[in-house]
Amino acid sequence: MGMFCFQCQETLKNIGCNVKKGMCGKPSDISDYQDLLIYVLKGLSIWGERARSLGIRNKQADIFVIEGLFSTITNANFDPEAITEFINQGFSYRDQYKELFLKAYSEKTGQSFDEDVHDAATFEMDPENYLQKAADVGILATENEDIRSLRELLIYGIKGAAAYADHAYVLNQENLDVTDFMQKGLAATLDDSLTMADLIGLVMECGRISVDVMALLDRANTDAYGIPEITEVNTGLSPEPGILVSGHDLLDLEELLKQSQGKGIKVYTHGEMLPANAYPELKKYTHLAGNFGSAWYNQAKEFEKFSGPIVMTTNCLIPPKKSYKDRLYTTGVVGWPNMKHIAKNAGGSKDFSQVIEQALACGNLDEQKGDKLTIGFHHQTVLSLAGPIIEAIKGGDIKRFVVMAGCDGRHKEREYFTDVAKKLPQSAVILTAGCAKYRYNTLDLGDIKGIPRILDAGQCNDSYSLAVIALKLKEAFGLDDINDLPISYDIAWYEQKAVCVLLGLLYLGVKGIRLGPTLPAFLSPNVINVLVENFDIKPTGEAQADVDAIMAGA
Repeated sequence: MGMFCFQCQETLKNIGCNVKKGMCGKPSDISDYQDLLIYVLKGLSIWGERARSLGIRNKQADIFVIEGLFSTITNANFDPEAITEFINQGFSYRDQYKELFLKAYSEKTGQSFDEDVHDAATFEMDPENYLQKAADVGILATENEDIRSLRELLIYGIKGAAAYADHAYVLNQENLDVTDFMQKGLAATLDDSLTMADLIGLVMECGRISVDVMALLDRANTDAYGIPEITEVNTGLSPEPGILVSGHDLLDLEELLKQSQGKGIKVYTHGEMLPANAYPELKKYTHLAGNFGSAWYNQAKEFEKFSGPIVMTTNCLIPPKKSYKDRLYTTGVVGWPNMKHIAKNAGGSKDFSQVIEQALACGNLDEQKGDKLTIGFHHQTVLSLAGPIIEAIKGGDIKRFVVMAGCDGRHKEREYFTDVAKKLPQSAVILTAGCAKYRYNTLDLGDIKGIPRILDAGQCNDSYSLAVIALKLKEAFGLDDINDLPISYDIAWYEQKAVCVLLGLLYLGVKGIRLGPTLPAFLSPNVINVLVENFDIKPTGEAQADVDAIMAGA
């Protein structure tokens, strides 16, 4: 079948990338390797499900499933050697779970297990045949359009949850229900007896898990680094040596800050790492100097302007340019062929000395003036302002909250979100999280009785904060339905973490979400109809018309 991928918003013609290279820059062989990795993870999950039914768990294999899923998220890993190594490890962990189950089954029943299992749970092959196998097990192997759509929606929600679970796990927080559901869901996508109704049920269960994993990561971040504080962040550069850190992983940033402390180096965040500047335990590092740059898709021009080394901690990597490739480092699940990669050492930590040495060798950065961004509106921080907010709502000063969370991207159509922010009346407050905010976070929208009109909760996973704020307001006003609040949802999506967030909102009962700049290509017409009928999901339209409808509560 060859390459076919439609997991991100920019997929070719909003149908699917089926050429030599995807719109994200992913070559067709990497796409195929990732398809095979997902297939192996499904087979592993079959044995994992059976083993846990007998009380057996392989923690290393469970963690591997999380990391393997994370490596297949859009713009995460473009390295064929890294992905094939994931496949090899997947076979190993799959067979470990198989052996654990077969032994436990024999001991419990006194019999040998002789049931048929899916090919994904049993097939073996040499690496030179991986691409041949991948061609037979990719997305289009499911012929029924609606079943395919629901299976992929489920898988993409699980991928997003895996990314958040990975961030939480490295901070010593885990939720076994989340881990177990990932394997339950993966295994279910191989079960041809499941109907559309069955799969819709699993998708909604994924929504519940999505809320749980975002709550888990919220707790992991705040336990480790404190409750984010309202903070003004500088976006310029100082004339000292510097390091730029992009991605989402706060632990990587913390380790780098510790190791670079006292060396005359400034550390700057980029992209989704911006919210790190609001955490008290990270702010205490005085050489955390602010944020440089904007959303992920601008990194080519922004990394060129930053003359020091750059560390990419998670997904959102785009194909690097020669002008800065020798200054770019990857870590975690991120990969690019022949790129300098910082792996964990035997003790589980990472050594950033090579990055630090290169920063000093590169010398002073070119000084650049910047703006001030106000961040740190975590749900606990916002709820401390609940009194003034409720008073402003009751007094008519705040007539509408508009949740404009999610992802940014390259499409010109995304200017819609800037236009919406500009056209919203002075009585509207924007609640945001994720890199979608870069479309409007430098606008001077003022405040409402001291309450800023843009409340930035943080990274995409901090969309959980926005949900908590809504639920607390619902409680404060004594409402039975979250949809009775003066809150509208105008969401930008790009990749699988946004799918995870979307499913979480649907699970919480949110209706009337506008989603753009396009509806996902992986949603078939019939599945879209289900979402419209049950949740009133709608595409974004013309900015002024949407603003009028939003302010009217429609």
